[in-house]
Amino acid sequence: MITYKKSIVITFLLLTIISAVVQFGVPVNHDMVDYLPDDTPSIEATDIMDEEFDGAVANTRVMMKDVSISEALSFKEDLEAVDGVSEVMWLDDAIDIKKPIEMAGTDTVESYYENGNALYSFHIEEGREVETTNAIYDLIGEKNAMSGDALDTAISQKMTGQESMNAALILVPVVILILLLSTRSWAEPVFFLTAIGVSVLINLGTNIFIGEISFVTQAVAPILQLAVSLDYAIFLLHSFDDYRKETDNPTEAMKLAIKRSFPAIAASASTTFFGFTALTFMAFGLGADLGLNLVKGILLSFISVIIFLPALTLLFYKWIDKTQHRPFMPSVYRIGKHVMKLRIPVLLMVLLMMVPAFLAQSQTNFLYGTGGHPDHTRAGVDAAEIEESFGKFTPVVLLVPKGDLGREEELVQELDDLNAVKSTVSYVDTVGAGIPPEYLDKSQTEQFFSENYSRITLNTATDNEGSKAFDLVQDVRDTAADYYGDDYHALGESVTLYDMKNIVEQDNTVVNVLTVVAIAIVLLVTFRSLSIPVVLLLTIQSAVWINLSVPYFTSSSLVYIGYLIISTVQLAATVDYAILLTESYTQNRKKMSAMAAIKTTINEKIFSIGVSASILSSVGFILWATSSDPIVSSIGLLLGRGALLAFLLVVLFLPALLLVLDRIIEKTTWKPNFFKGK
Repeated sequence: MITYKKSIVITFLLLTIISAVVQFGVPVNHDMVDYLPDDTPSIEATDIMDEEFDGAVANTRVMMKDVSISEALSFKEDLEAVDGVSEVMWLDDAIDIKKPIEMAGTDTVESYYENGNALYSFHIEEGREVETTNAIYDLIGEKNAMSGDALDTAISQKMTGQESMNAALILVPVVILILLLSTRSWAEPVFFLTAIGVSVLINLGTNIFIGEISFVTQAVAPILQLAVSLDYAIFLLHSFDDYRKETDNPTEAMKLAIKRSFPAIAASASTTFFGFTALTFMAFGLGADLGLNLVKGILLSFISVIIFLPALTLLFYKWIDKTQHRPFMPSVYRIGKHVMKLRIPVLLMVLLMMVPAFLAQSQTNFLYGTGGHPDHTRAGVDAAEIEESFGKFTPVVLLVPKGDLGREEELVQELDDLNAVKSTVSYVDTVGAGIPPEYLDKSQTEQFFSENYSRITLNTATDNEGSKAFDLVQDVRDTAADYYGDDYHALGESVTLYDMKNIVEQDNTVVNVLTVVAIAIVLLVTFRSLSIPVVLLLTIQSAVWINLSVPYFTSSSLVYIGYLIISTVQLAATVDYAILLTESYTQNRKKMSAMAAIKTTINEKIFSIGVSASILSSVGFILWATSSDPIVSSIGLLLGRGALLAFLLVVLFLPALLLVLDRIIEKTTWKPNFFKGK
């Protein structure tokens, strides 16, 4: 391969240029609902309503302040005229507006009109969120307010690409600084970043064959790929640097470097590869989309480091020679003896924390949607104003078989009695069960009836998610089932999030088991030991549990998608630290006692592990600081904190475990050849 170095470099650069161009043609999906399986009850319900009715469930609300009834009706017409807006619902759809509103039910009126403020709910067409919400902002001005799922999607579309760029602009200089401090050449960081940067761009370009990617993948995958696979390039070039001191022939030095570093790079890539593969088994497609991109990215990074980086280095190695500088930081630290003095307190502390952390990490208050907007943004201020005036509001739509108005009336009355239901909008509410729909004009009945179904809209006073919202969804489904068995359909944002909750909770078990099993098999093959995989997984899994338990102990909410993804990503990405330390320990253990071997290993490897952890942690904290999307932000915070915790446990807890279990490790490892002296 090395013989064709010019051809290799040119080929990779051409692929990179093509990929950099075509990536702009990859659509980005910002709607999490699209990633639910087709057989999800709320998705099936949405499909049926789309077939049966012209209108869709409201996904946006607008509040107009200080308007009269006539002004509110006039504005409704203006709102209906906006391109992309349909199914505008206001008070005139719930009651006969020609009669005095004092005669209508208080709850019904106050759902739409209170203290001179009018609240409209309507649907914004999927795919047109940005231009439609912009047009509505122009229509309502600064004084009035808008909120809803479609607005959330529009904001996400506008922000994700820009925020990814902002994160990259901060991250790249930080990574360069870390690499400059850890290398002996001004040019080396350029080689590292070029090798991985090429694979990142090719990965982005090859998404054109997938069709589209999620907004989470767009924001997280490129940066995570860079952080996780940068080690591969560092392993190779450090080996090349070492062999340059033994031979004057750069080509020979590179061959030796590839041979020596290949097992470490392959082991590191394998654990990450198989760990990320577990995400592709998620029923919820958002995780599978991210998993596929990360798996593809790791494979491309591995190929780039093994094929492209050697060719690039041999073409331009003189740059490395000409830009040598003295080390800014020592690569060996004399702290092993100090660390080992802490082994008993550290062991006891981590073992005591392990069980509470494991229990707490699954008891956090989880969010399954996006969790809203920061208070200082217009979207956050508007949402707070609407809630202050009209309370919480999440519409739920129920489709029941058409024809039996008496049974429908009984159902509506029972639904109306549910605590969290403010009002209902149905034919029996608006017209009355005593008037046959055949006697009325189609324009008066089409919002309530289709060929096969009758539509009932519930205006509920809950958040779109949470225990109250989910309890109500279950109550509505149970009530409908009492009247119609399985022959009904429920839909709406809270219904969808309830279904999402059930799906991703099932995913959690599947993904975690697959991740642990896959990484355990790689570790088993790498170390040829029954006990070492258990020790390494216990170390990193403890860091994961402690990390994910922090929101519980701090009484803060956590976006569940972030929790689910990070429980896999942190394990897959940071187990490399444990592999690096344990590989060195088992080699040193062949020449010296357990205590001496572990002290030497810590002295030699703490710097390398620290560099990797600092890069991954920087990636996480920069994502957290730059992203306004709650999912991306939570993934960033968990990743940044998780990398630091993994570093601390690998440096403090793992050595203590290796020392305490030295005898067991020796007896359960194939041909360990441990040193027998004192």
